[in-house]
Amino acid sequence: MTKARLLRLSVVLVSIFMILLIIVYWDNVGTAHFYLHTSFSRPHSPGITAGEDWEALPDVDEFLAKLLSSSLKQNNSTPQKTEQLLVQGSSKPVASNLEENVRGYDWSTHNDRNSLDQEQVQIERQRTLKEFCANSSFTFPTKERSFDDIPNYELNHLIVDDRHGIIYCYVPKVACTNWKRVMIVLSESLLDQGIPYRNPLDIPREHVHNTSTHLTFNKFWRRYGKFSRHLMKIKLKKYTKFLFVRDPFVRLISAFRSKFELENEEFYRRFAIPMLKLYSNHTNLPTSVSEAFGAGLKVSFSDFIQYLLDPRTEKMAPFNEHWRQVYRLCHPCQIDYDFIGKLETLDEDAAYLLQLLKVDRLLRFPPSYRNRTASSWEDNWFAKIPLAWRQQLYKLYEADFVLFGYPKPENLLK
Repeated sequence: MTKARLLRLSVVLVSIFMILLIIVYWDNVGTAHFYLHTSFSRPHSPGITAGEDWEALPDVDEFLAKLLSSSLKQNNSTPQKTEQLLVQGSSKPVASNLEENVRGYDWSTHNDRNSLDQEQVQIERQRTLKEFCANSSFTFPTKERSFDDIPNYELNHLIVDDRHGIIYCYVPKVACTNWKRVMIVLSESLLDQGIPYRNPLDIPREHVHNTSTHLTFNKFWRRYGKFSRHLMKIKLKKYTKFLFVRDPFVRLISAFRSKFELENEEFYRRFAIPMLKLYSNHTNLPTSVSEAFGAGLKVSFSDFIQYLLDPRTEKMAPFNEHWRQVYRLCHPCQIDYDFIGKLETLDEDAAYLLQLLKVDRLLRFPPSYRNRTASSWEDNWFAKIPLAWRQQLYKLYEADFVLFGYPKPENLLK
């Protein structure tokens, strides 16, 4: 009799636990936001739909996967409503803040500019990445660790859109401001007077880069506790994952121009003052960037390169995200990305990706900046950098060059 009662009590307690789990899960994520808009799992396999091609999962993963799948099948009417709203706001955006007005946008037409076979381009980029991730003779830090070995704080660049089943790993200085804007519009994570933004360029930059605006993987622990890694893995299997990359040396030039040639109080205090003291032998530096610029005290590109190569830099703190290597930001050997875009072909890649995601009717990707840092600038920027430093710098960023198919800059390394 006692055993029967204990059994019934156990069943009741387990049932209550499961119900509470479902309620908490629904409350945090929202069933209305679990709509998988995409109909493919890989660009070269467009027929795969939600619920197909699943590998065997542990019990907890299997339960959460079923929970997620059932949520995804609901709310077919919600995206249609959103689509009707967003199309109205998809006309030519007007740059509304200072940076956009100063830098200017290139509104010229780029459709089919290079007649790229986009599907073949993606196959080749993914093949290159997978080959070198699997190549035991090519090594770099963190390459061999598993996804479970990645600390939560290193997953803060993976932005999740549950409405459309998209995960975007953002890389600073690779059009990430505008891709973040696109993710905000799609996920409806930010409202303007109670209405979700429809036009990416209407979203102010200060909101775009506010970490509270985006749902990122590193926030899962606070929401889901011990189930966070299970959910991450499920979403990595189910959702479409993409990132955009750029020639590593050109990205460094762009980061330098943005953070040290323009007045930036935060970067002046955190980085410029130590660089000027260590590498230019300056003392008694002004406390504000405006005073420093007025006195002609600016970090040189040479100072910046010395800072990157200095062993003390990483001992103090990891590289800032604006010059941290892409393999450290997005973990391309641990995460199987469905789409790899490049800034050098941004217009074509962005249009193709939005089409694959089936959101091209909802919005258009904001146009490129007219004065974007160009690859042709490398020779001039590195002309005064000693050869030995250039070679060390290449080794520091070699993994990004190789994994993403950028040619070795032989002209700078000989």
